Amino acid sequence: MTDDARAIAAAVRGRRITAEAVLTNALARIAAVEPKVAAFNAVMTEEARAAARAVDRAVAAGRDPGPLAGVPFAVKALFDVAGRPTHAGSKIRLDAPPATADATAIARLVAAGAVLVGVLNMDEFAFGFTTENAHHGTTRNPHDLARVSGGSSGGSAAAVAAGAVPIALGSDTNGSVRVPAALCGTFGLKPTYGRVPRAGVAPLAWSFDHVGWFARSAGDCALLLDVAQGSDPRDPAAAPGPHPAVTPAL
Repeated sequence: MTDDARAIAAAVRGRRITAEAVLTNALARIAAVEPKVAAFNAVMTEEARAAARAVDRAVAAGRDPGPLAGVPFAVKALFDVAGRPTHAGSKIRLDAPPATADATAIARLVAAGAVLVGVLNMDEFAFGFTTENAHHGTTRNPHDLARVSGGSSGGSAAAVAAGAVPIALGSDTNGSVRVPAALCGTFGLKPTYGRVPRAGVAPLAWSFDHVGWFARSAGDCALLLDVAQGSDPRDPAAAPGPHPAVTPAL
């Protein structure tokens, strides 16, 4: 998958490709690269197909699904995904009660038309810089499988760098977006503290934690900020708006 998220969404909204076809391509790419890279802890095939078909139905009915229409994305295992335990890369949380709702950042991307396809590997409890996980395996750098992907959001960076998904959510407390983005050669953004709510994201150090992401272009990073930013009563550190859109300034 070489197109960035904006190009994919434009093609879906313009009826040049269906969201389901985009997803099928993404799933095929995941299947091809995953045995070598090990970026994913789980691939949510059926849930993603249902979401993609909903996007296609909206387009067919003349409705705009949103600026991320049909764009596949995946999330670091630190984020709540409704119906799944938030294991945060640790074996001891594999049997935790499933999350009752998606993290705010996930919900905002889904509301913008994006399609969640899976959960990504990370350093245990986000404490590390290499994504060498004793329970879920080591995520490799797609550019050189003998090298690490960085961490703690290594699965997120590797999934984008390998072309499995065009965008992926991660978190940054002490470099956990910036390090893997640099090592894997992707665009990454650690937004200003409080700009993007962290509700539904397991904390490492609450006064330093940031929701961030990886993408194939600076424009995608800007679009994700426009989609994900804003206040949230579930995160007392989330800065009240209004927050100006940044995409028009590019």
